Amino acid sequence: MSAGVGVMLGAMLTRRAQDRHWLRDRQLAAYQDLLREYATFVMIMSRAHADRSGWTYDWARWSSALTSASLVAPAPVVDEIDRFAAAVGEFLRAAGDGRDPRTAPIDREEFDRIMRAPGKAQLALVNAIRLSMDRDAQGLTRWLGGSLSNQD
Repeated sequence: MSAGVGVMLGAMLTRRAQDRHWLRDRQLAAYQDLLREYATFVMIMSRAHADRSGWTYDWARWSSALTSASLVAPAPVVDEIDRFAAAVGEFLRAAGDGRDPRTAPIDREEFDRIMRAPGKAQLALVNAIRLSMDRDAQGLTRWLGGSLSNQD
């Protein structure tokens, strides 16, 4: 009887560990996708303003990346995703809406200024992700790729 209980308990623990591993893999993939999409459209916009050229981006990819990350993230990370998305929205209103970089480009200094809020939000998000993945992770103090601004 005790051998049967041991086998059942072992199977349950193995299944639980596999479920955690699967979720962690999905989280990492979703977070990578989100940060990649952010870096992509920031670089596209930065180049367009620097080169005085037009730009396009598939915003469905950004929306999908936000949704995918939110589906698998723990609540504290979802909160940071929401703050990050809001900061990116403010950036887009300042840099994208109604601004044609061919006729009214944003200079580098102004672009850096409007990148500060999303850069800070990106750093907070990355730190929340790191902490959710490893309770012993140290927070980063510098912005990462995707936030092109000079740091304060």
